[in-house]
Amino acid sequence: MKVAEAIVQIMVKEGITDAFGIPGAGINPVYKYLEGAPIEHFCMRHEEACMHAADGYYRASHKIAAALCTSGPGATNFVTGLYTANIDSIPVLAITGQANSWQMEQDAFQCVDMVSIAETVCKKVFCVLDGSTIVDVMKEAFYLMRSGKPGPVLIDLPLDIQQQEIEFDIDDYEPQIIEEVTPELPKIKEAMDLIEQSKAPVIIMGGGVILSHAEKELIEFAELLEIPVITTYMAKGGIPVDHPLNAGHAGIQVGQPIGNKYFLDSDLVIGIGNRFTDRHTGSLDVYCEGRKFIHMDIEKGQIGKVFEPDLGIVTDAKKGILALIEEAKKRNSQPINTKRAAELPTLRKELSRKTDYDDTPMMPHRVFYEMNKAFDDNTMFTAGCGITQIWSGQLQEINKPRRYLPSGGAGTLGYEIPAAFGAKVADPSVHSVTVLGDFGFTFMVEEIAVAAALNKPIIVVIVNNAYLGLIRQNQIGAYDFEYGVDMPYNQDGTMDYIKVAEGFGCEAERAFTPEELEKALERAKNSGKTYVIDAICVQEQLCDMGPSLDKIKSFA
Repeated sequence: MKVAEAIVQIMVKEGITDAFGIPGAGINPVYKYLEGAPIEHFCMRHEEACMHAADGYYRASHKIAAALCTSGPGATNFVTGLYTANIDSIPVLAITGQANSWQMEQDAFQCVDMVSIAETVCKKVFCVLDGSTIVDVMKEAFYLMRSGKPGPVLIDLPLDIQQQEIEFDIDDYEPQIIEEVTPELPKIKEAMDLIEQSKAPVIIMGGGVILSHAEKELIEFAELLEIPVITTYMAKGGIPVDHPLNAGHAGIQVGQPIGNKYFLDSDLVIGIGNRFTDRHTGSLDVYCEGRKFIHMDIEKGQIGKVFEPDLGIVTDAKKGILALIEEAKKRNSQPINTKRAAELPTLRKELSRKTDYDDTPMMPHRVFYEMNKAFDDNTMFTAGCGITQIWSGQLQEINKPRRYLPSGGAGTLGYEIPAAFGAKVADPSVHSVTVLGDFGFTFMVEEIAVAAALNKPIIVVIVNNAYLGLIRQNQIGAYDFEYGVDMPYNQDGTMDYIKVAEGFGCEAERAFTPEELEKALERAKNSGKTYVIDAICVQEQLCDMGPSLDKIKSFA
């Protein structure tokens, strides 16, 4: 059979049921066999959106999807999506077309060196120059995506290679087994020693816990010893909002007062499946001073990357947590600080940020107040970057894992809408909602047409403050100037996002007051259509943030 057919058959055998792509001359041989395969294909409007949709699909379902496009600028448009997925540990099978293999050194039309371009934002990039290797390449690609720290793999396919004849029988193909990464028992014992010696420990639940489906085990361990749990941005929803041990987020941007307080009061930090990134830690002097650290991660290179912990444990999150539970039960370990744990629910309520503002134009906080009321716990949310994303992280209440699906490490404008579409494909039974700024809406806005045309409705909530809000805040706070960030035309009628949405086949309306927004959200939920709500907000509101966990400045 042809290489192109073998690729599609292997995709099916490896469990791919959905693909997001744009056909083109450089990838049409694969599309010929995709047509008859039991894989549903969704034609996007931009190649970057193919990647973001496959990314959002995985975050919602933990099933790998494929993203496909043609060569040249189509392939290079994948790069931002590859980076977004890679830094957040999201596996996507990316397949790009390429010029004929003999043309690759001739500057042929739409020929570009994707290996050199994409290798820093993927787990691996393959350019297949011998059709007989395709089976091994595909097997390794799926293995790499799923093993260790997950991530995307790109397979670049020259046109002539796609059409080569090879000997292949799909019945002989078996996916490669993924090895379990288990902790060393002496290190688990050492971790329990540190925990039992502490007086005010805190657990950080990272995105790796969600990827490992270990949130229930982490909560069990926390309850066993009554240790407060801080969630990173990527783990939002991993523990219910009102759980007695939920200490919210810590961080200099999407952090919350309760999370920062409990972190700063701690003497031991147990980080599980997290990366200690800069937006979480802020000043490392403040973050590290006066406390010890245990860091558990599946990726050995992640431990010590930001700072050296007192104890590093290489392990899958679930395996590590289960080992801690077993060791704690063997020792009959007792709760560490019951008074501190008991005070948490009251303090969490007292320190929560105000959201029920009645102002008109609306405070951005009120948008999230209404969203928290309007949507149930099964609703999926995506967020990208900017001041709206920070408010979303601070103010949205998420009670279940794999329901809040943000671009974390990359902070990608343009991720929001296609990721929401991909999430909707993964779970069509629930609402898929994206919240973004008025400027961010114009990144990948064309993908609302895909959601509308293919009857996979999403809800888009625009927090319209007519500014590049986060950039303005940085200019004012860090450099004492303001330039090029005001966009009054986004509110004064010059730019009409309602007409944009309607032109793409969606329903839309503008909300000026909290009451109008409340009703708009209800209409959006009940419409069964892709729905855009343009929420007009105050223009110059800043968000709470600071350089270190002990210097967060509040602006509302």
